Amino acid sequence: MSLLCVRVKRAKFQGSPDKFNTYVTLKVQNVKSTTVAVRGDEPSWEQDFMFEISRLDLGLSVEVWNKGLIWDTMVGTVWIALKTIRQSDEEGPGEWSTLEAETLMKDDEICGTKNPTPHKILLDTRFELPFDIPEEEARYWTYKLEQINVLGADSEYSIQEESQRKPLPSAAAQCCYWTYLGWGEQQTFEDPDSAVDDRDSDYRSETSNSIPPPYHSTSQPNASVHQFLVPVPVRLPQQLLLQSSSRDSCNDSMQSYDYDLDYPERQALSPTSSSRYDSSCNVSQGSSQLSELDQCHEQDDDRREKDSIHSCHSSGSFSRDGQAGFGEQDKALEVTGEEEKGRTCEPKEMKEDVTTHPTPDLVLHQVHLLGPKESFPKENASSPFTQARAHWIRAVTKVRLQLQEIPDDGNSSLPQWLPEGPAGGLYGIDSMPDLRRKKPLPLVSDLSLVQSRKAGITSAMATRTSLKDEELKSHVYKKTLQALIYPISCTTPHNFEVWTATTPTYCYECEGLLWGIARQGMRCSECGVKCHEKCQDLLNADCLQRAAEKSSKHGAEDRTQNIIMAMKDRMKIRERNKPEIFEVIRDVFSVNKVAHVQQMKTVKQSVLDGTSKWSAKITITVLCAQGLQAKDKTGSSDPYVTVQVGKTKKRTKTIFGNLNPVWEEKFHFECHNSSDRIKVRVWDEDDDIKSRVKQRLKRESDDFLGQTIIEVRTLSGEMDVWYNLEKRTDKSAVSGAIRLQISVEIKGEEKVAPYHVQYTCLHENLFHYLTDIQGSGGVRIPEARGDDAWKVYFEETAQEIVDEFAMRYGIESIYQAMTHFACLSSKYMCPGVPAVMSTLLANINAYYAHITASTNVSASDRFAASNFGKERFVKLLDQLHNSLRIDLSTYRNNFPAGSPERLQDLKSTVDLLTSITFFRMKVQELQSPPRASQVVKDCVKACLNSTYEYIFNNCHDLYSHQYQLKQELPAEEQGPSIQNLDFWPKLITLVVSIIEEDKNSYTLVLNQFPQELNVGKVSAEVMWQLFAQDMKYALEASTVIRIRKVLFQGEHEKDRLCKSADYMNLHFKVKWLHNEYVQDLPTFQGQVPEYPAWFEQFVLQWLDENEDVSLEFLRGALERDKKDGFQQTSEHALFSCSVVDVFTQLNQSFEIIRKLECPDPNILAHYMRRFAKTIGKVLMQYAEIVSKNFLAYCTKEKMPCILMNNMQQLRVQLEKMFEAMGGKELDPEAADSLKELQVKLNTVLDELSMVFGNSFQVRIDECVRQMADILGQVRGPGNASPNARASVAQDADSVLRPLMDFLDGNLTLFATVCEKTVLKRVLKELWRVVMTTMERMIVLPPLTDQTGAQLIFTAAKELSHLSKLKDHMVREETRSLTPKQCAVLDIALDTIKQYFHAGGNGLKKTFLEKSPDLQSLRYALSLYTQTTDTLIKTFVRSQTAQGSGVDDPVGEVSIQVDLFTHPGTGEHKVTVKVVAANDLKWQTASMFRPFVEVTMVGPHQSDKKRKFTTKSKSNNWAPKYNETFHFLLGNEEGPETYELQICVKDYCFAREDRVLGLAVMPLRDVAAKGSCACWCPLGRKIHMDETGMTILRILSQRSNDEVAREFVKLKSESRSMEEGS
Repeated sequence: MSLLCVRVKRAKFQGSPDKFNTYVTLKVQNVKSTTVAVRGDEPSWEQDFMFEISRLDLGLSVEVWNKGLIWDTMVGTVWIALKTIRQSDEEGPGEWSTLEAETLMKDDEICGTKNPTPHKILLDTRFELPFDIPEEEARYWTYKLEQINVLGADSEYSIQEESQRKPLPSAAAQCCYWTYLGWGEQQTFEDPDSAVDDRDSDYRSETSNSIPPPYHSTSQPNASVHQFLVPVPVRLPQQLLLQSSSRDSCNDSMQSYDYDLDYPERQALSPTSSSRYDSSCNVSQGSSQLSELDQCHEQDDDRREKDSIHSCHSSGSFSRDGQAGFGEQDKALEVTGEEEKGRTCEPKEMKEDVTTHPTPDLVLHQVHLLGPKESFPKENASSPFTQARAHWIRAVTKVRLQLQEIPDDGNSSLPQWLPEGPAGGLYGIDSMPDLRRKKPLPLVSDLSLVQSRKAGITSAMATRTSLKDEELKSHVYKKTLQALIYPISCTTPHNFEVWTATTPTYCYECEGLLWGIARQGMRCSECGVKCHEKCQDLLNADCLQRAAEKSSKHGAEDRTQNIIMAMKDRMKIRERNKPEIFEVIRDVFSVNKVAHVQQMKTVKQSVLDGTSKWSAKITITVLCAQGLQAKDKTGSSDPYVTVQVGKTKKRTKTIFGNLNPVWEEKFHFECHNSSDRIKVRVWDEDDDIKSRVKQRLKRESDDFLGQTIIEVRTLSGEMDVWYNLEKRTDKSAVSGAIRLQISVEIKGEEKVAPYHVQYTCLHENLFHYLTDIQGSGGVRIPEARGDDAWKVYFEETAQEIVDEFAMRYGIESIYQAMTHFACLSSKYMCPGVPAVMSTLLANINAYYAHITASTNVSASDRFAASNFGKERFVKLLDQLHNSLRIDLSTYRNNFPAGSPERLQDLKSTVDLLTSITFFRMKVQELQSPPRASQVVKDCVKACLNSTYEYIFNNCHDLYSHQYQLKQELPAEEQGPSIQNLDFWPKLITLVVSIIEEDKNSYTLVLNQFPQELNVGKVSAEVMWQLFAQDMKYALEASTVIRIRKVLFQGEHEKDRLCKSADYMNLHFKVKWLHNEYVQDLPTFQGQVPEYPAWFEQFVLQWLDENEDVSLEFLRGALERDKKDGFQQTSEHALFSCSVVDVFTQLNQSFEIIRKLECPDPNILAHYMRRFAKTIGKVLMQYAEIVSKNFLAYCTKEKMPCILMNNMQQLRVQLEKMFEAMGGKELDPEAADSLKELQVKLNTVLDELSMVFGNSFQVRIDECVRQMADILGQVRGPGNASPNARASVAQDADSVLRPLMDFLDGNLTLFATVCEKTVLKRVLKELWRVVMTTMERMIVLPPLTDQTGAQLIFTAAKELSHLSKLKDHMVREETRSLTPKQCAVLDIALDTIKQYFHAGGNGLKKTFLEKSPDLQSLRYALSLYTQTTDTLIKTFVRSQTAQGSGVDDPVGEVSIQVDLFTHPGTGEHKVTVKVVAANDLKWQTASMFRPFVEVTMVGPHQSDKKRKFTTKSKSNNWAPKYNETFHFLLGNEEGPETYELQICVKDYCFAREDRVLGLAVMPLRDVAAKGSCACWCPLGRKIHMDETGMTILRILSQRSNDEVAREFVKLKSESRSMEEGS
């Protein structure tokens, strides 16, 4: 693994500066980073980027883009081969490269560029050497790297070989996707949810759900989406993964992967070769990225260490603690070491056959093969490794054991998913699944294949080089003893007394004059220090030390000795009362007792010596100030600074009119007293009269702007610090801060580190001792309360040590906090630590970000002057932020829901992440850092992605463990299959467990962003999206394979497919999952879910199968009902059980469709259409079977009624089904289908009713015949006298008795058996039969009886046969009704009508009154009482279409008609001229002699000439006649009641003339004009309607009326038979 560093410096473009707004994109090895956009033709970016490189055969692509309004345009590109890039730890000047216009491609990879442009770019590219190592070792590693690169180029294997290998299933913790790009933009595959703007590149380290590189195989047994597109390979047994972990406290936060594999050969492959293992941050020794997975395998004498592939992730922060890391190792590197006691187990050794291949994150090396008894040889003496380095390399070698791949079976055929078994039906479908469980799935506590990451980030993040700096530790050890043996917190207080000065005296603290005549101030009786009364509390020097120094300088030896003895006693008491402090110090710095005792003596003596032998050179540079008070009237000040050390005071120049002055003046001082203080005061220079007067009276004439006082003893080394300006008195108005650079060289300690560095050494070593040595890697959280609880870092003893050291040497509390924060960052995953770190960072933020009126310096400037170091702390936070995201991306493993303590740590971790974001915004003042809520949301999504992949890949094992099932399945059957769908319900159960766990546990904890993040909802959203993708592809694959099997392998293969009922069950589970957790999510609201479309084909298939089931069920139900005799189902139900059975089955089927609750209206419409077809087929099949045999059942008593009731019940149930299916909201096509079915059923019921009614025809005929007999015996007048009316009513009852006897018996039965609707239909049919029968048998001659009307017509044609007509007229069937008989029939009809009405329970009166049968009968009766003239007049008026020769004429006749009306008498005269005939169609073998017969038809013609005939014309088919005839009409009626009937006949001698054709001309057509001439077509016969036929029947019974007889003969004529026809 190599670290490529690229600095994009600047560029030169040809063109107008206004048109360029450019940014640079760097691409290498599937990773992309982008600079910010800069305007101008000579942009300067000066941005650094880092990339982890594993393939040196690739190149770096540099693209320069110009931003546009809509899209960006490329200015040019340059490609740099990685092999040509130099190796260096120092930045160079860079090289100018010419941008070119096009790229050259080879094997889908860029290999160069062409077509130069006039633009150039300056780039500095280099590979960093690994860590801070000696030059000799650097050369060694460089040489080895070159060897490995050559080896990698020679031994690279192909993509095809790689694709034949399969990685082990990965655990959730291994599936977070990160890449660290030096806080540059990462766009390998952009996360759409990332909140990072592509313009920011200062603090970027985003999540990347990247897709694996093309040369990495992702074919896994359950590899989510891929399993439906690629062959399903054999999955490795889950037992191959190891499930426990162990800690190695010697390696800070170091984890390892250990696997015990059961096959002899294995391919070592970096876990980072897949995007699931991309590094996210700088991982040097003890990568925070790696999870410990040490599995104890207790196998006899088979415990040995094993070499493994390793890599060094480093992105700009390297280990510099002497335990240096390495970059690329020799291909045959062998290291050895003794087995460490802390190891719980070591992996079993195996032989490896490794093919070297440069993977994305590391370089693979060949590993030596060790025999069962071999051990590692001694370290090569020539190697530049230290012993510590060898131990570290061996540890990392163990950590970097890689995931293995095995060859696929090579079977590229489609997976055989199809199970055997018949198609499913209605039953066995669970339409209401509830997959929630009370207990969440114990993915982490019981089944996680990866233990939590070891607490903390690497030491590269919290660099603790002081742990190995023995020289510094020795010095800090002494300084700590010195601070603790005589601590400032326990110094001797001054003994102040009121004192009167006799000469002008100044306060030691504030240097103000002690004003007054007497008792001006306070004086210590021991050390003699003088000050104001108000300043006595500000003096912090120890009185004894000050007195000792003063006595020794004035030669007062006795007094000095007394003071020294008092100080010795004080130190003895201290050592006796607090021995534990010094023991802790000795243990921390690993000093033996003898040396410790000697050092204690030396320290005590140094305390007693005080400052007598102490001296230092101090250099103070006054740089600048900010936010000073405005003292002048102009609203400004003229500031200058005085600096005083001891008695020496120096002054800067004056900056006029500036509240933010810059001086940059340097002063040099010598100090011989460590208790001295540096007094820095800022003044406003005044040069007016008032100031001059003040100068006479006071030492200070200028306005005071503020001061800061620095203890000399707190200075060491070099410092660059902002100091807040403080007040001198309560009346002072002060604001702002001053920046000083201070350099101190203490005599004898010139090369010693500054006190801040010394404090860091003390704090880090103390922390290391308490956590790693005493606490076995755990962090003890001290119990502290109050506002300053965050300043308590350790328990009492250790806290006193750091506090006293800080107090003695002037270490600010904020520096202590930042140092402790840095230490905790290496243990941030320990219980309770995130909360402490969050509190610490919140107070650090408050310290820098909360600007007060007295310190209006910007937060970023204050932080820039931090003694901790801006870059160091920012880098620490950046890397911590990145690692926090890694751990949050596996929160389910790191913070199990079953542990309340870890859940609290999760909450604190998010708080810490929020504090880092606040720090970036408020302290660093960055414009748009990633929002904490979005970062946490991205992490949650990343964890859910990996969790889903994990449960998908291990579904069977997890489900079996959850429900303690012992079902063993072959590896190939554990994934999704169409042969059985068991996989998906298991997966849904696991998904629900995850969502419930997130909802009930993690949502309550991660509640810092209630408006932006709800973990339960995010979990449901992500899980559903992933599940939906897999489910969709699975069902699409199922459909394709199902079609393929049916088409290419025959229908018998269909039986092997999974049952449709199984798919329906799965549909219900998916629906439940969606409705329970997904449909209310904001993302999916207002959207039509997709899942119904996945199952549409399977639901339709189930409906197809259900139709067959329903039809079979129908036939069975009818057979059972038939065997039982179609009995009523109950006392109140008038239908039989077959209807109930049929609709029970249909309702059950529909209930399943309804419970699908299909949210897609289009798909629901498809279901409804299909189900409507099923209903139609079933019900019409029922109707067809019933209709087929109904006539046979009509002889039974109740059965036909029950069958008709069944049909009516079908209609009722169909209406209910229609309403249940949606009613008016139902799909129009389905609704029309059901409505059409309703009409068909109604028609069937009508037909059954008609058949049933006609079945009574014979019996009704008999009853009506008896009625006719009784009616024929009625005699008497038809007048309206009361006696006559009573007689008529009595006769009517007698006539009706036969019919009423029959109806009473049947209608009573029908009323009991039939439903109301059916009863009415039966009554209607009986009414129809009764009416028609009475009309046919009583009122009118029977039309179908040869002895009836037909005989009338035949007899009427031949006047010689009147005897036959008379014989017919006296028959009973054709006798004429007398008026009384008509009156009797009228009363009988009213009685029958009331009987059928049945007081409202039968037919409606309106129906009966409007019944055409009744009206026809009454009309016929009414005609009986009319005269012949009236009937003929009615006939002429009603029969308007008698001539029908137009369609099929047999010839035509030309006539002229003139109508004259006498003006006086009103009589009418009609003149008819027969002109000719034409086109007569007649065949005859004999003489043809046609003539025309013209007859006037109308009333009042009995005494007038009614008929004229022309002469005949022989053998002429177009004869001409020109004969005129005159008809006289009376004045009783108008012409509209008359008509002319023209008949062409063939004259025959001694026999009846033969009719050729007939025509009728109504005179109403001539009346308006007065005359008419036309050709009349000849028809074959006269056409008449029912009224005309009825009149004809009545007139045919009037045998004594010549006019009636002639009229009947005339209208009954028709064309004669032709000869030879």
